[in-house]
Amino acid sequence: MMSLENAILPIVGAIAAGSLIGFEREWRGRAAGLRTHILVSLASALLMLAAMSQGDWAFRALPDENIVTDPTRMAHGVLTGVGFLCAGVIFRSGFSIHGLTTAASLWMTSALGLLFGAGLFSLGLAGTLATAFILIGLRLVRRRLPVRLTVDVAVSWAKDATCEDEIEKALLSLDAHARQGRIDLTHGGSRIRRTWRVQTTRDRCLKTLAQQLQAAPGVVCFQIDPRDD
Repeated sequence: MMSLENAILPIVGAIAAGSLIGFEREWRGRAAGLRTHILVSLASALLMLAAMSQGDWAFRALPDENIVTDPTRMAHGVLTGVGFLCAGVIFRSGFSIHGLTTAASLWMTSALGLLFGAGLFSLGLAGTLATAFILIGLRLVRRRLPVRLTVDVAVSWAKDATCEDEIEKALLSLDAHARQGRIDLTHGGSRIRRTWRVQTTRDRCLKTLAQQLQAAPGVVCFQIDPRDD
C-alpha cells in the first residue's frame, strides 16, 4: 500500500491550492468559500491517490482474469461529480446568471486536487498560480479599465398610477439602449411590475436612479441589482 510519507505532499499541495482559491471566493462573499474549496480539492486528491494504487487494493480477482487499472477513470468520475456540485452555486436573478465564476473555480480546484494526487506537482502549482492570477490579478486589471456595469432593474407601481413614462425616462437617461424585460401583473392585479437591463460606467448613477424612482408617484417598490459574478 502507498506509504503515508508519499501521500503527505499531495495532500498538503491540494489543501494549499484549495485554500488559496477558496480564500478569494470567501473574501468576495460567495456561496462556496474557503472550506468548500479545500474539501473539493482534498477529496479529489485522496481519490486520485487511491486510484494510483489500485494494484494494492484488497480484492480477489476471478480465476484467469487480467485486471487492468486505469486511474484516469477516477479523474473522469470526480470531475463529473463536481459538476453537480457546481450546478448548486449557479442561480438566476432577473436577466442575470450568477455563480458561474464560483462554479468554474470549484471545477478548477477539483482538477488541481487530481493533479496533486497524481503526483504532477509542477503542473498543479502552475495551475494554482494561474487560477489565482485569473481570480485576483485580472479583477484588479478590470477595475482600471472602462468596463460597463450591467444592472438589472425591477420596478413595481400601482396599476392606476401614471408613472410609467417617468420611470422609462429615468432609465433612458441612464442608458439610452436600456433593454426591456418582463411585464407582470401582481398582487391580485393591483400592481404592475416591469424589469429592465441597463448599463453604466459610473456607480454613482445608480444612486441618482434610485432617487428618481423613489420620487416617482405610484411606485411601491423597486430593486436595482448590479451584476457581479
